[in-house]
Amino acid sequence: MKWTTQADIQAQVQKLWDKGLILASYVDDATLFPRRLSLVKPTSKDLTENFDAARTWIAELRQGTHFRIEMREIQHRVLGANTVPDAVWIDSRDDALALIGKTKVANRFIQLVTLTRDRQPSLLPWIASQPLRALELATEWPLFLDVVSWMQAHPRPNIYIRQMDIPGVHTKFVETHRAVLGNLFDLALSPSAVDSAWTGVSQFCRRYGFIDKPLRIRFRLLDPQHTLLVGDRDSDFTVNEDAFANLAMPPMRVFITENEINYLAFPPIANSLVIFGGGYGFGALVKAKWLEQCTLYYWGDIDTHGFAILDQLRHAFPLVKSFLMDRETLLEHTSQWGEEPQPTLRDLPRLTEEESALYDDLRDNRLRRALRLEQERIGFGWVQRVLGRCVVSEGCDGVP
Repeated sequence: MKWTTQADIQAQVQKLWDKGLILASYVDDATLFPRRLSLVKPTSKDLTENFDAARTWIAELRQGTHFRIEMREIQHRVLGANTVPDAVWIDSRDDALALIGKTKVANRFIQLVTLTRDRQPSLLPWIASQPLRALELATEWPLFLDVVSWMQAHPRPNIYIRQMDIPGVHTKFVETHRAVLGNLFDLALSPSAVDSAWTGVSQFCRRYGFIDKPLRIRFRLLDPQHTLLVGDRDSDFTVNEDAFANLAMPPMRVFITENEINYLAFPPIANSLVIFGGGYGFGALVKAKWLEQCTLYYWGDIDTHGFAILDQLRHAFPLVKSFLMDRETLLEHTSQWGEEPQPTLRDLPRLTEEESALYDDLRDNRLRRALRLEQERIGFGWVQRVLGRCVVSEGCDGVP
């Protein structure tokens, strides 16, 4: 029989806990209790055909603690008058916690809330929205409050995070918990202390006024006629973003690739350079205004994330062309196909018509499930032939 058991009642309360509703009620004063729970009970037919089982079910249910059973008298045409469970109630938050064994854990949360009310009440909305996460951080929560207090006293400090001097707080703590601290800073700091133009964990320093370590760009000059250093034979350079932005470079072809070996093995080509890309991070290239005068090519994996990176790069450089990311290259290398671990499915509005068609085939699994062709699996001879076409026609959308 699928009638509600004590375990079912406990599971319903556990769901309230798992959603954070019970803990949040300590902060937002939401009224959760008394609360009527779902109860599947014997029908009139069940009482007729399975009376002994129903009677046993009633007895076992009534043995439970921390919930209240509301009984109702019924008149059965065969069995006469009988009193059966009609509803199950949890009368209080304490009963709910006792039922699922969370009383001690909840007490730790209460202490966290009390401490926050005393020291940083502006953070209570975050605790109410993320009570289980806050509970995970309960042991270290006083350190979070110390960091917030320090930031209030030193808004936009213009120092490296390593230079923060907070008694009892190692700056590695700040580095590790940037995501949570960012949420707390947004609540506790004045609007003038938060630069909303920068978002996300990677932009933490710029958003809150710390000095960020300089982004570095690695590139190779592919034309022996172009050198940066007298007598230079190794054209592999790594510079910070400001130095890269200030390079006095003539208009040229610029290839961006995500694979280091492809970067190192990229063939010599006149009036060109290659940049070792950084996945989804192209912010360091934006300062280099001279790139806007160059013909840009992006070489990524032929998979959904490769096209997503291309789409993102076009946000900064709308005219960038894809290189070796076409259907012909994919079909030429069927023996090298692999599987993409976690494909992305979102729409990519900046792809060309041909790129969009191939992207749709990949994300919709029309060629094979989670298909990918990693850029390093493309034959080097094929790379050289397509590169030759780029030199001749400045078009990399096909095979020569």
